[in-house]
Formats: sequence, structure tokens, C-alpha cells
Amino acid sequence: MPDQQPRLAEFLRASRARLTPRQAGLDEAGRRRVTGLRREELAMLAGVSVDYYTRLEQGRSKSASPEVLDAIAGALQLDEVERSHLQAIARPRPRRGRPAKPQRLHRATVGLLDTFQAAHRPAFVLGRRLDVLGQNRLAALLVTDFSSLPVTERNQARFVFLDPHARELYSDWEQVAADTAAMLRSDAGRHADDPALAQLVGDLSISSPAFRQLWARNRVHERSTGTKRYHHPLVGDVEVSYQALTPADDTEQRLMVYGTEPGSRSAHALQLLISGISAATPQPVPQQLRDYGTGFPAPLPRGFD
Repeated sequence: MPDQQPRLAEFLRASRARLTPRQAGLDEAGRRRVTGLRREELAMLAGVSVDYYTRLEQGRSKSASPEVLDAIAGALQLDEVERSHLQAIARPRPRRGRPAKPQRLHRATVGLLDTFQAAHRPAFVLGRRLDVLGQNRLAALLVTDFSSLPVTERNQARFVFLDPHARELYSDWEQVAADTAAMLRSDAGRHADDPALAQLVGDLSISSPAFRQLWARNRVHERSTGTKRYHHPLVGDVEVSYQALTPADDTEQRLMVYGTEPGSRSAHALQLLISGISAATPQPVPQQLRDYGTGFPAPLPRGFD
């Protein structure tokens, strides 16, 4: 099992630094060398000794009870996602006896991608490490055609941080990048012994200064609903709402479904994409494109012929 103490120590320090005395209901009087809470202030709020909390932050304590972690989470004002992450990195799962099996899409999930395509709704499936396991045609036209990439590069984080097109595509790229790094950090808390995840984080850290800065913030993020804004090179600005659904056969997959307000400019823009009105619409791709990480013919080509 990888040593989790540094992960816990880094997360505690970063979380404490983000919490101001005012947010914690403490007096801000006097000179302060830190912008966030002092260790002794956090320990007092959590009801633990300063020495014990200091050992946790310095990676010198091998364990902490769930009750103590809950108290610290409360003092740090962590949300539900952050609390889960804290528990995961403080009490990691035993190392797997063998590497995790590659994730594949169930036939029913592939069918859902087609169903959402027929409803003019972009949809794609994310797996561990933000790997893109499948997408329908409209998602490929709106974002990018992941099936055209090598299997090892079909990853949302790689696209956001390493593809120059992403900065132009996302109207609020900075927020998308921050959320992406935070989602990857959440995944790292659950899968600390995943060598592919470690390789991904290493590659991004080497190639993207923006990722390095965001990763150092130690933020975690997961959201099942929200809004995304695109500036598409063919149809202009598109705003979509999204919902993340969890397939019953694999709770570590997320079926991301996008939608637009009926009659809106964004809905019209998606209609333009799917109908191929623009002469610049991408050419069809082979009908029987396989090896999409699914075990089935890739859902992307359906509707292209």
C-alpha cells in the first residue's frame, strides 16, 4: 500500500490554509504570519490536542479514528465530497491482489448513448482517471472525437490540459481546468495504488504548468449536475446543462448527458451540428470502428452513414 501519510498531510495543510479566522468565527486581531487558520486554532475547533494535529499535518501519525477525522472535517468546514476524500486518504483500502480490470461499457449503456443521440443530446461515459469510455456522435461534434485518438489518450484531463483546442472551446476554460484537476484528485484518493493514474498525473505535471498549479491546491470536486459553456468554431456559443448518471453495472462510471433549453440558441446550434448544415462538418468515420475500450462496436459512428 502506498504511504498515505503525505497525502493526508498535504490535504490538511491546504484545507487549513483556505479557511480564514473570520470564516471559522475566530478573532482576527493581532499580526498573523498565515492567511488561514493556525494549527492551534484548528486543533481547538476540532477538539484535539495541538501535538496530535501537528503530527497528522506533518505525516508523523499513522492513524486517526473516523470520529477524529469527522471532527477535523467539521473544523475545516469540508463539504461532503471533501469529507469522503479525507476518509479515503486517511484510511486507504488494502492494495489489490491484481491490477483492476479495464472498464468496459455494458451493452445497455451503449444503447443509451444511441438513445440520447436520437434525442439530440450529447452524451459520453467517463471511467476511472476520467478516461472517456464512449460517446455519441453529437458529443464528438460538440467537444472532440475521442475515438480518433489512441486508446491511451482518450482521457478528459489530457484533452483539457494538453489539447490547444480545449482552451478555445471552453468559454470558461479556467474553471473547467480547476474542476478537472479536482475531480482527478478525488479519484486519486479512492485509487492511490493505480499506476495508470500515477502515470497520468505525472504526464500532466510535466507537460502542463496550469495543471501543476491546480494540483498543488489539493482541491477535490465531484458534481452530478451543472452547466458548461462552449465557444464552438462552427456554431458559436453553446450553453448546456449536464447530469451525471451512474450505470448499475459499474458504479465507477459516469454517463454524462447534456441538454439545452428548448427553443434556445444553444438548442438551435446543436441542431445545426447534428444536421450537418455547415459545410465544415467533419467527414463520416468508419462504421465498424472498434477497440473503443468497450468490447462493442464504438457508439460514435452510429448515425454517420
